[in-house]
Amino acid sequence: MFDLKITGGTVVDGTGADRFTADVGIKDGAIVEVRRRGPADPPLEGEAAETIDATGKFVAPGFVDIHTHYDGQVSWDSMLEPSSGHGVTTVVTGNCGVGFAPVRPGREDWLIGLMEGVEDIPGTALTEGISWGWESYPEYLDVIGDQHFAIDVGSQIAHGAVRAYAMGERGARNEPASSEDIAAMARIVQEAVEAGALGFSTSRTLGHRAIDGEPVPGTFAAEEELFGLGRAMAAGGRAVFELAPQGVAGEDIIGPKKELEWMTRLGREIDRPISFGMIQVDAAPDLWREQLDISAEAHAAGSQLYPQIAARPFGMLFGFPGHHAFTHRPTFRRLKAECSRDELAERLADPAVKAAILAEGDLPPDPNLLFDNMFALVQYSLERIYTLGEPPDYEPTPDRAVATIAAERGEDPLATLYDLMLERDASAMLMLPFFNYFYGNHDAIREMLLHPAGVVGLSDGGAHCGMICDASYPTFLLTHWARDRHRGDKLPLEYVIRKQSHDTAQLFGLSDRGVIQVGKKADLNVIDMDALTLHAPHMAYDLPAGGKRLVQGASGYDATIVTGVVTRRNGTDTGARPGRLVRGAR
Repeated sequence: MFDLKITGGTVVDGTGADRFTADVGIKDGAIVEVRRRGPADPPLEGEAAETIDATGKFVAPGFVDIHTHYDGQVSWDSMLEPSSGHGVTTVVTGNCGVGFAPVRPGREDWLIGLMEGVEDIPGTALTEGISWGWESYPEYLDVIGDQHFAIDVGSQIAHGAVRAYAMGERGARNEPASSEDIAAMARIVQEAVEAGALGFSTSRTLGHRAIDGEPVPGTFAAEEELFGLGRAMAAGGRAVFELAPQGVAGEDIIGPKKELEWMTRLGREIDRPISFGMIQVDAAPDLWREQLDISAEAHAAGSQLYPQIAARPFGMLFGFPGHHAFTHRPTFRRLKAECSRDELAERLADPAVKAAILAEGDLPPDPNLLFDNMFALVQYSLERIYTLGEPPDYEPTPDRAVATIAAERGEDPLATLYDLMLERDASAMLMLPFFNYFYGNHDAIREMLLHPAGVVGLSDGGAHCGMICDASYPTFLLTHWARDRHRGDKLPLEYVIRKQSHDTAQLFGLSDRGVIQVGKKADLNVIDMDALTLHAPHMAYDLPAGGKRLVQGASGYDATIVTGVVTRRNGTDTGARPGRLVRGAR
């Protein structure tokens, strides 16, 4: 008697091996049988409480997203969307050196400001949504451990929270750590890993700043501090040292290679994986190749360096529901303050309103709005802002740039931008790729994805709520890279699935999942590849306190299964909550 059978599907098992037809039997949350079938073979024998006919569909492992920032969202969203709608069955939080534990009583708002500044998650949503109820990191895990989710959740301990807890205001303001400070932080980190943290994360990029403008605690940490915390992490058990390195956002093209030198030495000493964010930056568009080569050399020398790479261009989405070039125009500001969302869309479509906004100059940026000083600069980047379309095309050609469209129409480029944002009842989004698109195609990304040291990450599923929705990476990898790409070579479906199941799971020591094999955890997807569609991103207003975020859905997932339980069927949440906290390597 099985709890669940999946019959007749084409299994892509996550190892990278060729696909095969098989039936999968599941019992007590685990895969208990994988029966290969030829055309004339009978189905897997045995009754089942539920049977899914997967004929003509693909059966793949559940996807493991290792960079999500759901640290706050776990308090209010048991579904953990958007990730759970894209075949993800395990997420890892606590990235980029920001998190919510440990916390001194009374310092909760400071941690919220740190997360809001670095990751663009509305502070009002975090304030209303987070339940708190902990001080130490083990206590934080206990609170998460009492909850049930649609998918599994793993957590890392964050340098910013550790530094502020151990050093107080000195740590929060990035003052140098003494040997006593390092020892105190080391005790916290080791305790966290012993309690079940999957890793330790830090940030060293100047682009990561708290809501008050201060760099994340740990940004300027000396080598003694980094090595001390790395050793403590290793002493606690199997965990990953994760970081956003200097220069990852292009602010310093020398920093990334300097960072790799100490990372290599640390990895060799502690014998633990070290994973760092890596993207193509315009200031040095081929630097990423050197970083990959150094990572490969480090592996050969016994140091586990894993660049975390993005599956598509890394940038921002612009449109009237979110951020755009007219944010600073007086008429727009007045209408936004006066009108409901529906009323605002109607007013923006009024030719008189359009003429008024286009004729106005910009007001000064609002110092209380995160990134507000950036948005006026959009009007000077129209040759790099592209229409996204439905379904969205993340590898657009130059003819889809706003400046090109305006020239073809014989219009003022800002007027064209305005009209493009008015499409779909003023909900259309356009894309400005900051990174990973210097040469105007995805060839560099493909090379990164093919590198043996590269691991898919950086989705930021719960972060940058008003700017991106990259939680959809798993679906994009399947649709764009394995099926639809037309401007260059694709990637095999078997490879694409392995990269976001087996490989991401193995990095964090989660060897109980990520492949379809007997004895492994029954986390699976049944996917109609012919119907699989990534929908256009749109703004939702479903965060606590009415906060907004960009979300992006998908269709074509017939079923997502977590620990043997169907959690989503035909894209709809079933209400089942088999997901649990994942404590430590498996």
